[in-house]
Amino acid sequence: MAAAVFLCLLLPLRVNALSTSAKSAAVINADSGEVIFTQNADEKLPMASTTKIMTGLLLCEYGNFQTEITVTEEMLRVEGSSMGLLAGDKVTLHDLLYGLMLASGNDAANVIAFNLGGSVDGFVDQMNWKARELGLENTSFETPSGLDSENHYTTAYELAKLAMYAMQNEDFAKAVSCQKAVLNYGNPPYRRSLTNHNKMLKMFDGAVGVKTGFTKKSGRCLVSAARRDDKFVIAVTLNDHNDWQDHKNLLEYGLSSIKQTEYSPKYTSYNIPVINGTQQSINVKIEPFTVNSLETENITSKVYLPKFVYAPIKRNDVLGKIVYMQNGKILAEKEITANTDIKECEKTQKPINKILNNFKIILKFLGE
Repeated sequence: MAAAVFLCLLLPLRVNALSTSAKSAAVINADSGEVIFTQNADEKLPMASTTKIMTGLLLCEYGNFQTEITVTEEMLRVEGSSMGLLAGDKVTLHDLLYGLMLASGNDAANVIAFNLGGSVDGFVDQMNWKARELGLENTSFETPSGLDSENHYTTAYELAKLAMYAMQNEDFAKAVSCQKAVLNYGNPPYRRSLTNHNKMLKMFDGAVGVKTGFTKKSGRCLVSAARRDDKFVIAVTLNDHNDWQDHKNLLEYGLSSIKQTEYSPKYTSYNIPVINGTQQSINVKIEPFTVNSLETENITSKVYLPKFVYAPIKRNDVLGKIVYMQNGKILAEKEITANTDIKECEKTQKPINKILNNFKIILKFLGE
């Protein structure tokens, strides 16, 4: 019996190490997409205003922030939370993004929908198309705001995947990490201040977003993200009456689960032939890379560099990339850049001599 107890203590306890008050929850490594924690994470559930992650993402990807819109009565036919828009107001897409993500404005969501999709239904089609593009097979949108609707749902895991993708957009990430924004809209436009509803930005060290949500049907929903010590995690809870405390625990658990490993590829230096340059080749070096992953084994890399490059070349020009993988799954991609300038040869050289010289350079490096 004692031996059996001792053996149990040696077994991994990750699955039962954490629990939440949520009906569904998920935590992922936002650098790699690795799943750190799940709790009923594949059940389809309403997600309230966390829907606005998709709405804001589409605005950041396809909208022109400087576009100014005159709000109409038709655009404002929506209930619930608001950034305070009235018919006749003038507002830019930039300010709509902040009204959407900070004040959780359903009015902002509808105005965005009309601008990008021509109508709410047209924009919803775009939302669902983007969901399919991202592989979110258990997600369906019927509103741009997140108000309850029969076929409006997602899962905790897929919402985490969506947030991970959205946070790669700099404009989106900047907006959701903002605690307070001073905007300019109205008729005529005037300055006003909006405060972010996401309390995690103040409650958790390293919190960087992303969105709150609530309806009677969905309960309290929350998507949060945190960066600390170069680690990045995203947590999601759906229908959770204790979401603030649960997210503190989930983010802390996620960050502590990720291991950092310095990895160097087999070859760290490459010579690339330079055509028509004052130097025959350029040497590029690949620095060690810190991999943030749950596991530290089976890490590989693949280098993509051209067989030759043309002068002129400027320092920090992108020449290629290195892809880091684990068990065939991409962990990260890093650019390989030039570390020096190389000028183009003077044009006094005869064309035939230039061609022969470049041919010799290529043959030389192909033979090495």
